[in-house]
Amino acid sequence: MSEPAAAQSAAGGGLVQPSVLRGGTVDSSRQVEEDIRSRVPDLQRLFREYPIAPPDTSSPRATLESFMVLLFEAGRIWRGVRDEYQESGEFFLSSDQERRLDVVRLLIAKARQVFDLEDIPQTARDGAGIEIVLQFQEILDRIYMPDLDAVPGQEAGAFIHAREAVDLPDRWTIPGTSIVFARVGKEKGEVRYLVSRETVARIPDDYEAVKLFPSRSDTGEDLYAYYIYTPGNLVAPRWYDLVLAGPDWLRKEFNNQAVWQWISLGLLSALAICAPLGLQRRNRWRAVPLSEVRRRLRRMQQPVVLFSTILLFRYLVDHQVNITGGLMVVVGTVSEAVMWASIAWFAYQAVDFLASWVMKNPAVPTGSLDSSLLLSAFRLAGLALAIVLLGYGATRIGIPVYGVIAGLGVGGLAVALAAQPTLENLIGGVILYADRMVRVGEYCEFDGLSGTVEAIGIRSTRIRALDRTIITVSNSDLAKRKIVNFSRRDRFLLRHTIGLRYETDPGALLAITAAVREHLVAHPKVADQVALRVSFVGYGAYSLDLELFTYISTADRSEFLAIQEEILLGIGEIVRAHGSDFAFPSNVTYIRRDGGLPEARQADGNGNGNGEAGSLDRPAPAI
Repeated sequence: MSEPAAAQSAAGGGLVQPSVLRGGTVDSSRQVEEDIRSRVPDLQRLFREYPIAPPDTSSPRATLESFMVLLFEAGRIWRGVRDEYQESGEFFLSSDQERRLDVVRLLIAKARQVFDLEDIPQTARDGAGIEIVLQFQEILDRIYMPDLDAVPGQEAGAFIHAREAVDLPDRWTIPGTSIVFARVGKEKGEVRYLVSRETVARIPDDYEAVKLFPSRSDTGEDLYAYYIYTPGNLVAPRWYDLVLAGPDWLRKEFNNQAVWQWISLGLLSALAICAPLGLQRRNRWRAVPLSEVRRRLRRMQQPVVLFSTILLFRYLVDHQVNITGGLMVVVGTVSEAVMWASIAWFAYQAVDFLASWVMKNPAVPTGSLDSSLLLSAFRLAGLALAIVLLGYGATRIGIPVYGVIAGLGVGGLAVALAAQPTLENLIGGVILYADRMVRVGEYCEFDGLSGTVEAIGIRSTRIRALDRTIITVSNSDLAKRKIVNFSRRDRFLLRHTIGLRYETDPGALLAITAAVREHLVAHPKVADQVALRVSFVGYGAYSLDLELFTYISTADRSEFLAIQEEILLGIGEIVRAHGSDFAFPSNVTYIRRDGGLPEARQADGNGNGNGEAGSLDRPAPAI
């Protein structure tokens, strides 16, 4: 055998010879123990040289032998460390004892590789794998074992290839049992025989059926029972003496857990729930920080505390209280789900915090459309990251998220139709940004509504009206409407009609017109001399009308109003200086007698008649 093969043989249990583990009797079991005990130094040396060598699973015999040798050595080291620690009286394990327990965990982890554990969620696979290994060991120690020469395949350490295993059966069952070794990985051209999934699912029930039968080992101790009913990881810590000194009912078994384990789990669960709820209540009563950064940092506290609480809870439940069995699977699945949810929550809040930090950059104006869409883009990225993390966490607890997503091809059309309004609004927001129709902080008018744009979000745009109400318009609708953007003016139009009194003579009217034109030309804020126009445009109902038309060089409405006020006051002084004034609406009433009927006029003789007085009104210049 080559050196790697020899190393793999040792690492996977290949030190067993064909003469080892004969039959199912006590004598054969003792022979196995003596043979393995003599080879322990070689096994330890090869493990140090080849620590990642897998067990030999190239045949049913190799798989069975590998498992038995690994568990025999693991049990021997485990019991030695436990007894030594209990006799020492020390509170903590020594470094040498910790190192030897690490070897035990390595042996059990290798022994776990002979089982098909695909039906067990990834989050509970480590803990459940240890229990499966220990239960299977106790089962093998209490049932009839055939002669290893009768088991198909070569001894452990042969590592036969696929072409050498053509005569091996796909499945082999230990006689008189339902324990099946099945070939897996055939589609990849591999030769691996593992304890089948069906057998793995039955191992807990099979253990319950045989645990009351006597063990064939020399110690007669049930290591699985010691493992599940004591705290700590493999070796019970010193504080377990308090439980041993307590009432007997604390150590009674109830649904595969000791009573003290149930009590501890309840207390730890209550504390794990109260910690994040207490933080949330405390933040609710605290004053809200004025700083945006501090507000976002406070939001990140909740997922951090939740994640830390779950980590501590898992450590105490797994490594101190040592919850096992189906309850361990439930606790592990729930805690893993909460853990990944807190990670996704923290990721979203972290991206949101990054967005707030980017918004502080002077290159990004706070009130601009760029900053608004940048914030929306950050939030979309944070949401996508959170969804990816949640999906990965779901696969960790056994939910086939990616398979579900792949199977949504038929329902994808329905989902797309349902999401159509959201997509339209999202695209509408992008159009608003790309076409620069409006920006945050600009004053605009559309469909008779007007106001200042406050925010452009993923779905809608919020506009603050002049009466301080909020107008919310979907992005898709706003992108389709006619928008008048007053904030985009590069200059303001100054256009007024000035009415002078009818008593103003033509010479004064022309002088006023020329003086107003000179007044506008001399003003530094008048933008275009060519477009400037001051003209007498007609006779009004009660005034002589002068029209002013020019542009003021400013984009600020407040500045324009101040300039307009200055210009209009100057025009008032010009009008009065030329002996005229501004007209205002007035009426002149003329009174005369009515001519009456024709017969009455003839009787009167002078054609005036004797009618009643009447009136004729017409607008007249003000007096």
